Amino acid sequence: MIALSLAEIAEVVGGQTHDIPDPSVHVTGSVVRDSREVEPGSLFVAFVGERVDGHDYAEAVVAAGAVAVLGSRPVGVPAIVVADVQKALGALARHVVRRLGATLVALTGSAGKTSTKDLIAQVLQSKAPTVFTPGSLNNEIGLPLTALSATKETKFLVLEMGARGIGHIRYLAGLTPPRIGLVLNVGTAHIGEFGGREQIAQAKGELVESLPEDGAAILNADDPLVRAMASRTKAKVLLFGESGEADVRAENVRLTDSGQPSFMLHTPSGCSDVTMRLYGEHHVSNALAAAAVAHELGMSAEEIATALSEAGSLSRWRMEVTERPDGVTIVNDAYNANPESMRAALRALAAMGGASRAKGGRTWAVLGKMAELGDEALAEHDAVGRLAVRLNVSKLVAVGGREASWLQLGAYNEGSWGEESVHVSDAQAAVDLLRSELRPGDVVLVKASRSVGLESIAEALLAGGAQGEVDAR
Repeated sequence: MIALSLAEIAEVVGGQTHDIPDPSVHVTGSVVRDSREVEPGSLFVAFVGERVDGHDYAEAVVAAGAVAVLGSRPVGVPAIVVADVQKALGALARHVVRRLGATLVALTGSAGKTSTKDLIAQVLQSKAPTVFTPGSLNNEIGLPLTALSATKETKFLVLEMGARGIGHIRYLAGLTPPRIGLVLNVGTAHIGEFGGREQIAQAKGELVESLPEDGAAILNADDPLVRAMASRTKAKVLLFGESGEADVRAENVRLTDSGQPSFMLHTPSGCSDVTMRLYGEHHVSNALAAAAVAHELGMSAEEIATALSEAGSLSRWRMEVTERPDGVTIVNDAYNANPESMRAALRALAAMGGASRAKGGRTWAVLGKMAELGDEALAEHDAVGRLAVRLNVSKLVAVGGREASWLQLGAYNEGSWGEESVHVSDAQAAVDLLRSELRPGDVVLVKASRSVGLESIAEALLAGGAQGEVDAR
């Protein structure tokens, strides 16, 4: 964070100082909510959670070098006390962002946010110092913490924005007003909470409504609900996608034998070839979105293509591809799942399996529940099971309770009988089955919603051997 005195922070957040002998002392380190991340000069933000109260760590964090605690009550060590810690954190982020000379880029969408954010960050880092959201910390706490990690050297601040209801993105954009706003897609993630895709579009479009007239809205030309958001902003609109009307588009899209996308990138400033290190054709759209942002910020087509071709995966459990010494490939995409990302992952698996089949290998889809689908849950799980069969996935292993049984039933009704699909009760049963049947050349995709915790299956398979148990959840 840019250096601020405790007195200035107290004024910004409307707080009272307690046990602070010298209010002119500056916070020179990071702003953190995890006591394990404290470093000399930090400001520790104390939240009261369901199981943990951050105030209980006050003495320990100050002993570890924290300058003060931002909390809701005095703690016997230097503290700034406020009525609402979350609102105070947001106010501090808004103050710091206003003082930064950085260009703010914000993105949202139903699927692909984190992968696209990671691509944007890597492309922009090739041009100038860039700070970006770590992982998926895209809510009212994670976003301001990310913004506060920017320094006076930061030129680009890339922020992922999530939403579980109308008004969420408007609130986040108010904390960190972007100049560039990117909307990837409107899908069915969290549709059970929103009530329908139109409501999701309403929420996602709050991002473009927040843009200034001299800003830029980057919109997906291939998604009608996103493209329609052009009418909701006074900013310049730049379209990306495979549509011929897109300003930034891809031509001659193809996949390598290992399932990595390659294409010709077209931007208003020129064309250049891209071959990505990531897996799956769905990353083409993500790459085009990143390219549109980079173009708006003055990068040439050649610079963008080079950076996209060098970019890797920065966030855990998102199409992490690891080949074991015995020739089995594990694809850990278990961070989260919705119908759109599940279909994309299955298509990536099918593409990766092309080379393995020539060597006698098989493709395995180890899938679990997609959460928060409401009344659409049965139909969407059934459709994913059917798609696995249509893509000629060799083996479907549906893991868990009712929703997993719907996955397996969809596959069965599509024509997957006998040993081609199976429903198992839990992660341990899946690991036992896979350890007994995997052979060299097989490719295994593991994917489900975060709450299911199927990454434990991938981790157990990568640990190797036939012994041991999966971590319990």
